[in-house]
Amino acid sequence: MQRTQISLTAEVRKLLDNEASRTGRSISALIRDAVENTYGTDRNADEDYSAIEAAFGAWIDRQDDGRAYVERLRSGDRLNQTLTQ
Repeated sequence: MQRTQISLTAEVRKLLDNEASRTGRSISALIRDAVENTYGTDRNADEDYSAIEAAFGAWIDRQDDGRAYVERLRSGDRLNQTLTQ
C-alpha cells in the first residue's frame, strides 16, 4: 500500500469524521472505498450508458411526475401504521 497525503475542506473532513465514528472504519478506508467505487476497474462507461439508455422513457406512460408519485406513496395511513407497530 502506498501512503498519500491529500488536502480536504473542513466540511469534507467533518463528513469523513462522522462516517468513521458511525461505522467504526478508518478515514483511510472510507477514502479508499470512495475512490474504488468512483474510479475502480469494475466501472464500465459503456455498461453505464446502456443502463441509462434502457431506462430512458420509463415514465412516458405515467400520468404523475416523480414528485407526485412519491407523494402518493407517502400519503394515507401507511406511515402511521408503521410508526404505531
